[in-house]
Amino acid sequence: MKTSPPPLESIREDVERALREDVGGGDLTACLLAADARSEVRVVCRQWAVICGSAWFDEVFHRLDPGIRIDWAVADGDEAAPDQILCRLSGNSRALLTGERSALNFLQTLSGTATLAARYAKAVAGLGVRILDTRKTLPGLRLAQKYAVACGGCHNHRIGLFDAVLIKENHIAAAGSITAALERAFGEFGAGIEIEVEVENLDELREALTAGAKRILLDNFTLEGLREAVRLNGGKARLEASGGVSLETVRAIAETGVDDISVGGITKDLTAVDLSMRFLLDVVG
Repeated sequence: MKTSPPPLESIREDVERALREDVGGGDLTACLLAADARSEVRVVCRQWAVICGSAWFDEVFHRLDPGIRIDWAVADGDEAAPDQILCRLSGNSRALLTGERSALNFLQTLSGTATLAARYAKAVAGLGVRILDTRKTLPGLRLAQKYAVACGGCHNHRIGLFDAVLIKENHIAAAGSITAALERAFGEFGAGIEIEVEVENLDELREALTAGAKRILLDNFTLEGLREAVRLNGGKARLEASGGVSLETVRAIAETGVDDISVGGITKDLTAVDLSMRFLLDVVG
């Protein structure tokens, strides 16, 4: 699945934060090289992966030296094979060395997110269910990881607390009941705001449906419970399964007939993709 990256302003903010953290007042070790030295570099993928993060990678180097040239052999959302060259770079050696770690951190982390998302998408292929991400993202990288999830073939849930209503257990307790919480939400927000409510058993599901819920999160239901929830719902609301989801369990959950499955692990339990940035020997300057 291809999608548009976050706004350039967001990418620049991410990169500025990363360079401030890593480079600070300057790269002391890079000063060992002549100021006018130039290098050619290639980035190699060491495993099967779905690539994501090229805009952040590019921004790191162009922030350090706008003259650095980067030629990509892949695009975000593309699959890469082991030992495949992803891109080639050429330019000032100091800038290339200074940006190496920050640039790879973005590319490895976002590709790791996209790769895990792709594994989930492949696990439920042909069933028509959507795999959703959550707000369990790395601090400061939410838009970046949400983009990576989409590059991997899965879907975005709400971005934050500001763009949708999700009534969970503590909200229900504070409001007094599922019905009371939904009535308050329906009265407070117009049709442009999506409202979802979490339920923990079939009785709560019945109450949510009676109260007019159109999107319901089924929290930690068994497979039998999910199947019964789908039967009771009868297509009246969009049902989302959550809790206990892994690559080993996700297809069985999807086969119960739910519409969506949310997986916090896509953005929280990822493994960075193994990439290598190699400087070629023909350094000049």
